[in-house]
Amino acid sequence: MQTPQEVEQMQRLHGLGWSQRAIARELGCCPRTVRRYLRQGGWQAYGQPQRSRRLDDQLEWLREQFERHRGNAEVLRQELLRQKGIQVSQRTVERVVAPWRNELRIRQLATVRFETPPGKQLQADFGQCLVAIAGERVRVHLCVLTLGYSRRMVVRAYAHERQENWLRALEEAFHHWGGVPREVLMDNARALVLHHDPASGSLEFHPRLVAFAAHWGFTPKACRPHRPRTKGKDERGVRYVKGSGLAGHDFPSWPALEAHLEWWNREIADRRCHGTTGEPPLLRFEREESAALMPLAARPSFLAEWEGQRIVAKDCCLQVEGNWYSAPQELIGQRLTVQIRDQTLLLRHRGRLVAEHRRQPANHRRREVIRGHWQGLLPAEQVQQAEESLAPATASLPRGTGAQRPVRSSCLARSLADYAAVLAEVGA
Repeated sequence: MQTPQEVEQMQRLHGLGWSQRAIARELGCCPRTVRRYLRQGGWQAYGQPQRSRRLDDQLEWLREQFERHRGNAEVLRQELLRQKGIQVSQRTVERVVAPWRNELRIRQLATVRFETPPGKQLQADFGQCLVAIAGERVRVHLCVLTLGYSRRMVVRAYAHERQENWLRALEEAFHHWGGVPREVLMDNARALVLHHDPASGSLEFHPRLVAFAAHWGFTPKACRPHRPRTKGKDERGVRYVKGSGLAGHDFPSWPALEAHLEWWNREIADRRCHGTTGEPPLLRFEREESAALMPLAARPSFLAEWEGQRIVAKDCCLQVEGNWYSAPQELIGQRLTVQIRDQTLLLRHRGRLVAEHRRQPANHRRREVIRGHWQGLLPAEQVQQAEESLAPATASLPRGTGAQRPVRSSCLARSLADYAAVLAEVGA
């Protein structure tokens, strides 16, 4: 078969008066080939013979069943036998549905970018990666929360993908952004979704998630199972955290990992020029999305039994229920959020957990102190003596928190006069 260009050259040479034999010699083909193309008036593709097929009368019904069963040829063969009484091989069905399968594949691959207005949607997902912590490779579960409009993120690291961590991360994100989006799109995690059948449209969330959503005023949504690009903004965010925030980094401890993620999120992720929006997420958030979020309206934490505000005193302590609890000394004068949950007292600054203490009965004493909070406030010899005597009692919290366990010591339980003398010495 000659190409369209060769046939066009045949016609041009014939118009110049060349004979069919001369044209054939010039193009290296048979004179009969030149004669045939000149008679038909140009190049034409070979036609395929039209043969009748056994299933030609069932094409409309087959197309409907094909869409219903997502292109499964074996199921179509079974339905043909059950409903129509037609017995054919699976290969026969595959030949009929071959062009439809190609259309289905293209339709599944094609994605239309879905943009949401400011303050409407938050996408939430967990990702896993191995991180070197204290010389060991530890599996870290990263909770990445991404606002749909500005692409501003909040990243939290946990040891497990549990319901408590999902809800804790969402609460911290709301406080970090100073507002709540109108809907939260999440994965079909077993901790959140009890049942989701996209064919029938039935969806059942965990009762605690429903109560959590009602408390904060947002609408929970679950993406279609096995279709992660439904929340593609957050899926891309998880890969970005792994590739930019954690790749190639080793950490001496779990709190060091959390501190790094907080710094990276604040200084790198929030300030980068986003590839889709063309501007930094922090700038886009402050200009348009911050005011569009639903206000917190002084709602207490859903996870806490009690929540209040306290200001850190000059001796790094704050008073709750008649007791004094320590906080990091860089937060002196700052207002912290205090939460009591399961006999545990949590101190948060701008939504971030900074210390965790055991809840104590009222004794008006400073007996809940975390190592390092008073560094610089006590004489060096007293600090060293306290640390040496309490070294076996001090340990890191379970992975997933950013604080340390408090230590109790008789050498740190002093009268208020002693603290006044110490503060005088350091010039407070």
